[in-house]
Amino acid sequence: MDEPPVVVERVLEPAPEEVAAVARLMPQLSSAPPPDPATLSAIAASPGTSLFLARIGEEVVGMLTLVVFRIPTGVRAIVEDVVVDEASRGRGIGAALVAEALETARSAGARTVDLTSRPSRGEANRLYERCGFVRRDTNVWRRELGGG
Repeated sequence: MDEPPVVVERVLEPAPEEVAAVARLMPQLSSAPPPDPATLSAIAASPGTSLFLARIGEEVVGMLTLVVFRIPTGVRAIVEDVVVDEASRGRGIGAALVAEALETARSAGARTVDLTSRPSRGEANRLYERCGFVRRDTNVWRRELGGG
């Protein structure tokens, strides 16, 4: 029997079950606490941010956030917070999320899309290579600001 296809949707107003799904996925991505309903709603409603959820049937099995912004050198896009549920990996969900993000970025006028991924995330890094991303010879710098 064929399984239902992966469907990727941009979330504009997260429903309670979508908030719960993000909370379920977040520990597979990061030690950061999941956003509360108000924060997730603000993220989804932000004009420069696209929150995508992937579903198989009714179940949310992955998420991705795309940030698009304009600076003097052009329109930039960054992919962040990509996670596919461990039980659903290897089914094209990550590729479907990335494809939707790339099309959204292209439609917004971005010529490139950046993302970062820890070297230890081998499966994710292979996904990004398969999706056409290339490793850049650059430094990524971070400065902790403290607080929340």
